Amino acid sequence: MAKKHKISRLTIVNAKITSIVSVTLVLLLMGLTVLTFFMGKGISSYMKENMSFSVMLSENVSDAEISSLRKSLDGMPFVKSSLFISKEEAKEQLIQDLGEDPEELLGYNPATDCIEIYLHSNYANSDSLVYVSEQIKAQTNVDDLLYRQEALDLVNDNLTKISTILLALSLVLLFISFTLIRNTIRLSIYSKRFIINTMRLVGATNGFIRKPFILRNIVDGVIAALLANVAIVGLLYYLSIQYADIRIVLQTNDLIYVFVSVIVLGVAITYVSTIFAVNHYLRMKTNHLYYI
Repeated sequence: MAKKHKISRLTIVNAKITSIVSVTLVLLLMGLTVLTFFMGKGISSYMKENMSFSVMLSENVSDAEISSLRKSLDGMPFVKSSLFISKEEAKEQLIQDLGEDPEELLGYNPATDCIEIYLHSNYANSDSLVYVSEQIKAQTNVDDLLYRQEALDLVNDNLTKISTILLALSLVLLFISFTLIRNTIRLSIYSKRFIINTMRLVGATNGFIRKPFILRNIVDGVIAALLANVAIVGLLYYLSIQYADIRIVLQTNDLIYVFVSVIVLGVAITYVSTIFAVNHYLRMKTNHLYYI
């Protein structure tokens, strides 16, 4: 008898472990999807904030005027940083690009003094650049603002496509996750279907019957979410060793959002799935319980 009881307890423990592991794998997949979204966003921001915009200065502008203009630009809310490039430095760059000195060919230095500015990522789009361009061109000693519109449009278009694909993938994975977790929980509740039926026959309310199952599975969902988060941390640690640049595109706040999302999904999906699973047996007639 003791041996039979021991086997029964072992079966229950194995079923619980299997359920938690199954939910963990599903939540890990969802967590990686959310992580990929933030990584894509981070890469886009990194590319935008490292895209330079050239503020071309007027001829014969003095050093004091350049310093004052640069200070004014740095104080603008859309400017992240700036860098002054003199006409001599610009000429050296032209020599490297062309392989010969343009001043020897033209008789004069075609380059002009300019200030390279780097914008905050949320301003590096076509709509915001209209406002940015107006504000910069309104400054004294500014001749023009030059930037690569094609490269900017390409980055923004790719971000839109990636975001759309990830959103669609997230919705599909959410549906698959809900289905898998619901089936896992339904199997774990299957062995207790006669207990549910007995409680219903003696007059227990549906809410009273569902409560212990909900609480138990929510706890399992939290455990599974924590295990999934540990796996994500391990993966990120490995990637950070192999690819150091990943630390640039992923911020601490992004990781917090990922971890919280996994926990919230773990609780929400197990909660809803448990209600569906228990309701399935609550609606079932007693004689049907023997044929499933």
